[in-house]
Amino acid sequence: MHELSLATDVINLVTEEAKKNGVSLVREILIEVGDLSGVEADAFQWALELLIKETILKDAEVRLLRTPGTGFCKACEREFEMRNRLDICPRCGSFPSEIRGGQEFRVVSMTGE
Repeated sequence: MHELSLATDVINLVTEEAKKNGVSLVREILIEVGDLSGVEADAFQWALELLIKETILKDAEVRLLRTPGTGFCKACEREFEMRNRLDICPRCGSFPSEIRGGQEFRVVSMTGE
């Protein structure tokens, strides 16, 4: 389960940024997780909430911003929603020539004191 190592990396990143900015207690973290990022959002959130218990993030509200996958079909010049990487264009049945959204995995913001 790579979500556990991703959660560890996020905790380390947020802790480092908090210390750089004089934050001793993080209150909220917003993390963007795309549907096509390869991250199982529920498992990641569970791992993060488990690991923050003994850190400056212990009282933080963990919020995940889910972004849907979006593909572009060059055959019919159409953008469409994708739930997984194997989805095809609903209009013509072609595979997307480009994935335009849903691959994101990043810390968007944090608030603290």
